[in-house]
Amino acid sequence: MNPFESNVSLDMQGSFESTDTHKYSVILPTYNERKNLPVIVWLLAKMFKENGLSWEVIVVDDNSPDGTQEVARELASVYGEDKVVLKPRAGKLGLGTAYIHGLNFVTGDFVIIMDADFSHHPKFIPQFIRLQKAHNLDIVTGTRYRSTATPYSAEATPGGVHGWDVKRKLVSRGANYLADTVLNPGVSDLTGSFRLYRLPVLRHIITVTVSKGYVFQMEMMVRARALGYSVGEVPITFVDRIFGDSKLGAGEIVGYAKGVWNLFVSV
Repeated sequence: MNPFESNVSLDMQGSFESTDTHKYSVILPTYNERKNLPVIVWLLAKMFKENGLSWEVIVVDDNSPDGTQEVARELASVYGEDKVVLKPRAGKLGLGTAYIHGLNFVTGDFVIIMDADFSHHPKFIPQFIRLQKAHNLDIVTGTRYRSTATPYSAEATPGGVHGWDVKRKLVSRGANYLADTVLNPGVSDLTGSFRLYRLPVLRHIITVTVSKGYVFQMEMMVRARALGYSVGEVPITFVDRIFGDSKLGAGEIVGYAKGVWNLFVSV
């Protein structure tokens, strides 16, 4: 008899719904996402259940005045306080610090960062996970600007953007072209924020990342390459937010350009 198949051994190992024994922690920064939060959490819960994955969602809310925190508490009562975990902050303190705050409470060994406004659909997460497993990657990032995954995956479909006007598309393309030309980061979509990280890798990269706001995501990828971490890309379809207003303005665009230059001279 195989000793690892005994009842005592199986009790010690625990039982899992699939062969994937990892736990996936989603960090969702929110500000005025009362309408979006219930649906994105439902989609995440459905996706994780269908794929037999252990999960949790850490909601980092920056004191939203629209009742986002009350909705998060209601969701915790529905899905369980071990599944939906609200960790609010006193005010709008920036995207990068939201991830740092959320990391203090994750219990998984992989971390997924994404937007709460449906820009990032949870249906792509299983592809992230399969690509990570197939190639033992440290990071998998979603890309709007590739038609195939890297390393190659037969299930990938071309990425794209829906709901943006020509001006917004040109700004995004230009921002990525500028960063790619100046920094040569080795990924096609530096400004995206839909990613899967090994927990220790994310902790390490965040400790050396100094940028704020939207530049934070770009610097994370540049630092990852400089530190020698392996990065894969999965094409995704990005959909502009359904409820609420975009938080991207002229100040963020100027800050991005400055961020590219600062990384060029410092990394």
